[in-house]
Amino acid sequence: MTSVLVLGGDGFCGWPTALHLSAKGYRVGIADNFSRRLIDEELGANSLTPIATLSERLSAWKQLGYGEIPFYEIDLAKDYAQLLEVLKEFRPDAVVHFAEQRSAPYSMTNARHKRYTVENNISATHNLLVALVELDMDTHVVHLGTVGVYGYDGSELAMPEGYLDVIIKGPDGRQYQRSILYPTQPGSIYHMTKSMDQLMFQFFAHNDRLRITDLHQGVVWGIQTDETRRHESLINRFDYDGDYGTVLNRFLLQAVMGHPLTVHGTGGQTRGFINIQDTVTCIRLAIENPPHQGDRVKIFNQVAETRRVRDLAKMVASHTGAQVAYVDNPRNEAAENELEVLNLGFSSLGLNPILLEQEEFHETLQIVERYRSRYVEATVAARSLWTRHQKPGTITKE
Repeated sequence: MTSVLVLGGDGFCGWPTALHLSAKGYRVGIADNFSRRLIDEELGANSLTPIATLSERLSAWKQLGYGEIPFYEIDLAKDYAQLLEVLKEFRPDAVVHFAEQRSAPYSMTNARHKRYTVENNISATHNLLVALVELDMDTHVVHLGTVGVYGYDGSELAMPEGYLDVIIKGPDGRQYQRSILYPTQPGSIYHMTKSMDQLMFQFFAHNDRLRITDLHQGVVWGIQTDETRRHESLINRFDYDGDYGTVLNRFLLQAVMGHPLTVHGTGGQTRGFINIQDTVTCIRLAIENPPHQGDRVKIFNQVAETRRVRDLAKMVASHTGAQVAYVDNPRNEAAENELEVLNLGFSSLGLNPILLEQEEFHETLQIVERYRSRYVEATVAARSLWTRHQKPGTITKE
């Protein structure tokens, strides 16, 4: 039986991933320090869906007949000695690494959040890699990265899966073929840490022959997976606040509450999207198709489709009758950009992704309606400004 340790297994992607792998017959363990729950308290925000304690979640899963998932409370960035003990005890064949601060707006709010994001994300990744080398473990690392490492500055080039084949003209005039990491252009402190993760992965794969897969994921939408639907205590997070709420979540919540859908800037930002069910499927496919020792880092683009933000707003408005409002953009980014993302890797492994406007979209809308009484209006507005020269914006309705 393949053993998988899910770091950050109490979070939005980590929790449904742990359940999915357990349901598929993997021996699963979870490690977490509950930082995401603490950030909820800090921000005065909450998941729209009520989240049970982790012990209640694990108990519900066990009662459904899937067995026990052991839990290790550990701060991966700070507790290196404890990390060594957990790895020696659990002996994972694969580690799924979600244990990073995942919000771009949160990472840009102030100096404390910037420092925390760098110190947590970089140290967590480095500690994991160093620990596997120290213990001489042939453990496959599957890391959740972001398509945002490529940047969003209007390139019409289809984003390759991590690497770019180039021809370099040498000083002697001869041409040399090379395959290099696609140059990163992070748009936030959060994206910068994911870019730095890439360099660490390249080093440890080459120097220490670690087997590593890096998944460049798009914006995740949806709440439920096949597993989280099986018991009310298993329901996943639904973040809608200005720091952690993804754009579709915000639009759906605003539509249900009768608030205009707030589009930042022109809404010409094009982003990649993927449903949470496909996220957990991709994680499993990555585990089942690891690189060999000595291979370069395997990189997949984990994206199902791309949409402009204003088109996404119009889609939600067409289903709900909501109005659309354009507000000043708090982010320092291109007003308009093209984005085409290749996902040949997962397509070749049989992934048939869920697309927006399928039944999962309507299920998410129904869940928002069901829990609308938990809505906290004050948390919706974007509070993070990318530069010190910006000021909060005004709203104009379409």
